[in-house]
Amino acid sequence: MSAEQKKKKKKNFLKSWIDGDMLLSPFWSRQIGLVALIAALIIVYVGNRYAFQYEQVEIQRLRAKLEDTKYEALARSSELMEKSRESNIEKYIEEQGSQLQMSTCPPVVIKK
Repeated sequence: MSAEQKKKKKKNFLKSWIDGDMLLSPFWSRQIGLVALIAALIIVYVGNRYAFQYEQVEIQRLRAKLEDTKYEALARSSELMEKSRESNIEKYIEEQGSQLQMSTCPPVVIKK
């Protein structure tokens, strides 16, 4: 083969790829099923990746919400403990002007 024939063959090869004639070759017509399968798998892979990222963002959002809720519950529990102390209850009763008084004798346990 001369140099001129090699250039012409190379030019024809490149021209066939650009024109799309290469896709009509027997090799590509046999492999079209494989190419379609690979394209479908790539689409599924990308879709799974986006779904996974969405799930991770949702998990982080829910964890932050759970942490906020825990701290809010802890604050409410602390407020309830403060309000239910005996000294605070006595002070509240005095402020309301009630006649109730704390018992001076200990409670009696009744056994059956």
